[in-house]
Amino acid sequence: MTSFLIILALIICVLLVLVVLVQNPKGGGLASGFASSNQIMGVKKTTDFLEKATWTLAIALLVICLAVNMFKPSPEEAAVQESAIQEQIDNSSTATPPAAAPAQSPAAAPAADTTK
Repeated sequence: MTSFLIILALIICVLLVLVVLVQNPKGGGLASGFASSNQIMGVKKTTDFLEKATWTLAIALLVICLAVNMFKPSPEEAAVQESAIQEQIDNSSTATPPAAAPAQSPAAAPAADTTK
């Protein structure tokens, strides 16, 4: 769930950056390309749309960030999960290895019987 919310927050961040970059600080931006105000999306309506989109995305980002904070595991839960994984690692490393034949050094090898 946390991963989904983080991905959603990143998408909202990208959209918010794009909407803010389209706007002009003096009120022109995307709306400055329209010649008259009697068009379907005239100057005023375009700036209203961009402003509403900015506020909507900002509020959505705030809500998503709070949700991520609520759904992240607490330090105690993270420690329990980590210790369970560490316990499995410890159990697998302390397991008895398969019985191997004892290695003999050449000096300890019995002398070959040369009397025949």
